[in-house]
Amino acid sequence: MSELLTRIRGSRAIWPLLALVAILIVDGFISPNFFNIRIVEGRLFGNIIDIFYRAVPTALVALGMALVIGTKGIDLSVGAIIAIAGAVIAWRIKAGDPHGLILIWSLLVAMICGGWNGFLVAGLGIQPIIATLILMVSGRGVGMLINLLYGGTNPSFESALLQGLSTGSIWLIPTRIVLFAVIFAVLWFVVRKTALGLFVEATGGNAAASQLAGVNARMITFAAYAICGLMAGWAGIILTADIHTSDPVSVGLYIELDAILAVVIGGGSLAGGRIYLGMTVIGALVIQALTTSILISGLPPEYNLIIKALVVLFVLTLQSENARRGIANLFTRSAK
Repeated sequence: MSELLTRIRGSRAIWPLLALVAILIVDGFISPNFFNIRIVEGRLFGNIIDIFYRAVPTALVALGMALVIGTKGIDLSVGAIIAIAGAVIAWRIKAGDPHGLILIWSLLVAMICGGWNGFLVAGLGIQPIIATLILMVSGRGVGMLINLLYGGTNPSFESALLQGLSTGSIWLIPTRIVLFAVIFAVLWFVVRKTALGLFVEATGGNAAASQLAGVNARMITFAAYAICGLMAGWAGIILTADIHTSDPVSVGLYIELDAILAVVIGGGSLAGGRIYLGMTVIGALVIQALTTSILISGLPPEYNLIIKALVVLFVLTLQSENARRGIANLFTRSAK
């Protein structure tokens, strides 16, 4: 029994899970009806459903970010890629393209943006934070330029297909949650059931050694950034379809920071070498649960960032082996 408790305590997954459970319990005290779930207009509604529903865009971006961080890189441009994907949607709808084709166009453009980052990092050897900062700074301007040239003065749109993916439902379950489950399953299969995940972790652990072992580290790095762009494209489709318009200025604003936090809360290290997809999703749920807690508590929204930072710091402290060892030694000395 003690061995089992030791293994559980040493698990990276236990602390984010405990943090999520603790937040939900506190929410239950704040709002007595917090865990109530009801059916409205053929769809499940409730705070728990809302947390999963609103966490989907961040979780999608965070999954792509987990791959990039696994290569010992980082991508600050995912919010800008979301803005570009949204502008492409409005542009091609105005042009009269079939909406299924528009879906493919937006994902392709997002993947090209990710591939551009991968080219700068893997091909030209530019530091990831600088390479992706270029698109982060210019990407929203590109989105606004697309709106100006092709979207017209009112880049709003109606699309049963795209809006169904974002706000629709399948068997009472919000469609975006079902879509996320499918995307997660496909990505997990690619990462864990093929050599890609091993190659990404090898590249992040030691790119030079993996290159000598026969791994094309540059190509793996390029692929990680391209996949990250693709995941940002999916998030862009969901967020843009949700508001029925292209808004490059504010859509996905600061989502790159939440995505990085989700990866780190999920046990990922910016030093690279490891990928935790499932725990990254838990990290995204922790972030969204915190946001929901602020909203239902009645506190001003300005407190959101402060409380989020404090909780993230607490969770990361619990994940730190040095911190846990210091706390254990403190209790040991006090017991004596």
